[in-house]
Amino acid sequence: MASSDKSPAPTPAKGAEAAPPGQPMTMGQHVVDKGASMLQALTPVKQISQHVCTFALYSHDMCRQIETHHYVSRLNQDFLQCPVYDSDDSNASLIGIEYIISDRLFEALPQEEQKLWHSHAYEIKSGLWVNPRIPEMIGKPELENLAKTYGKFWCTWQVDRGDRLPLGAPALMMSPQGVNLGKIDPELVKKRDDNYSISTEAIMESRVEIEEPEWINPQADYWKQHAKGFAIDIEKTEMKLRAPFP
Repeated sequence: MASSDKSPAPTPAKGAEAAPPGQPMTMGQHVVDKGASMLQALTPVKQISQHVCTFALYSHDMCRQIETHHYVSRLNQDFLQCPVYDSDDSNASLIGIEYIISDRLFEALPQEEQKLWHSHAYEIKSGLWVNPRIPEMIGKPELENLAKTYGKFWCTWQVDRGDRLPLGAPALMMSPQGVNLGKIDPELVKKRDDNYSISTEAIMESRVEIEEPEWINPQADYWKQHAKGFAIDIEKTEMKLRAPFP
């Protein structure tokens, strides 16, 4: 069965084109979508309040690095959730989900669970995590809090390997770090910076006063201490064959 660290067998869903295979939308579908957007509340989606552009690395192969766009909604002071896209274009692909929790919540997790999470301190201090078009002065108080958080990011669509549909098992992603495999390719950063007319180096210098967390739990960023990543295998299992109701 499929595994997150192996490319699926050849399939028509793989190719040089980035867009998913399919026919153009009909006029009727456009009308239905327009009417639905006017009549339905779409409340969860409308709670998204921030756009973050950063980078992520595959836990099982950290040489594979991607630019990511997180659309953040806050449930409370300790918990945020983010659908993740491969760009900020109108036709961007939804490639995963990240959950972000405070250090207080993270410390209460079982150790086996903590291994699946990554820290955000370096990512923010280094200027890799940016809120496009938001002045640093406005965003800095939020960044000071986020530097102490941890994230768990599952990638469900590996577009960087040419998948035109979401194929195989989800892949666990890690955050950039300032050591060996955690460093982001400068060309990838330059491409992002050119797109938004920003300088990651200048942003890093402007964040020098953001305090480092006093403690980053070593169970997070597990690969740094143990040189091990994580992959998911999908296996057949016996089904429960009784209905959950009489």
